[in-house]
Amino acid sequence: MRMRAAWMYYIEQMTQNEIAEILGVGRVTIVRMLAEARARNEVKIGIQGYLSDLISLERQVEKQFGLERVIIAPLSHPDNDPIPSIAAATGDYLSGVVANGMRVGVGWGRTLLNTLSYLEAKALEDFTVISLLGGISQPRRFNPAEFAWQFAQLFQGDGYLIPAPAMVDSIETKTALIERCGLKNVFEMAEDVDLVLLSVGAIETASSTPYHIGFLNAGHQASLAERGAVGDLLFHFYNKEGKLVDHPIHDLVMSVGIDTVQRVPVRVLTSGGKEKVRALYGAMALIRPTVFITDEESARRLLVLAEQEQQKR
Repeated sequence: MRMRAAWMYYIEQMTQNEIAEILGVGRVTIVRMLAEARARNEVKIGIQGYLSDLISLERQVEKQFGLERVIIAPLSHPDNDPIPSIAAATGDYLSGVVANGMRVGVGWGRTLLNTLSYLEAKALEDFTVISLLGGISQPRRFNPAEFAWQFAQLFQGDGYLIPAPAMVDSIETKTALIERCGLKNVFEMAEDVDLVLLSVGAIETASSTPYHIGFLNAGHQASLAERGAVGDLLFHFYNKEGKLVDHPIHDLVMSVGIDTVQRVPVRVLTSGGKEKVRALYGAMALIRPTVFITDEESARRLLVLAEQEQQKR
C-alpha cells in the first residue's frame, strides 16, 4: 500500500486526499506512508520498489505469450488514462539499457512522446536514433514525429528522421522519395539497429495517433475493419492473428517494413488502454516483442482475451 501511495502521489500527481479515498485510509496515514517511503529511499527520481501482485501478473503475461520480459505499471483506477504510468515505466527501463555505440529505431505516438519526461539524460558516445516512420507535413502543436529527435538529444546522440509524411499519395511518390530524394540511406540504417521502441494504435478508436493527426479517416477505418484489422504498428495494419491485412494503404506508408522490425534483437513494445487490448494481442504474434511494457488493467484484459481466444480453438 505504501508503494501504491507513492506511485499515485509522485507519478500520477494525485492529491493526498484523493489517494486516501482510493486506498480507504485516512489522510494522516497517507502522509505517514509517503514519509516512510522517502526514509527508506524508495522515492528518488522515480519509485524504487515493486508490488508483488504485479510481479505475479508479469510472469503470467510472459508465460502466456512467450515473452522474455514484461514490465507492468500500477494503475490506481481501471478507468484512469494509463499513458502516464506506462510512460514512467518505459522511461525507467530505457534509461537503464541505452548505452554507448547503440543504434535505436523508434516509432512515434502519444505514449512514446510522454516517455521523454521520464528519461534520465546522459552523454553517450556513438549513440544513434533512427525514426522508422515518416512524420507530419504541416506544423502543429502535437507533432509526435519529433520524438526521435528529442530522444537523441537527451543522450547527446545523432538523430535521423524520415523527412516525408507518414503517408503519401501514390506508389510513384513513395518510390521517388526513397530512390531519388535521399531517403534510401535512412531505410538502410534501419536494417542494422540494436533495439526498436514501438507502440500500437487501435483500429476502433479515433484517439489513436493515425486518426488523431488526420492521416486516416472514417472510410479508411471502415475498410480496414472489414478486412479484419485490429490495430497498426508503424502504420502497418494487422488482424488479431498477427497477420498484415491486404489493403492498398500499405503501399502508401513511408515506414520500414515489419520484416525489418522482426529481425531486430531487442523489440520493445509499450502501449496500453482498454481500447488497445485487441491490437496488443495481435502485436504479440506480429513482432513477438522481447520486452513488453503496459499497465496492470491492460495486462489483465489481455490475459482474459487470450483465454477467450484459446477456448474458441
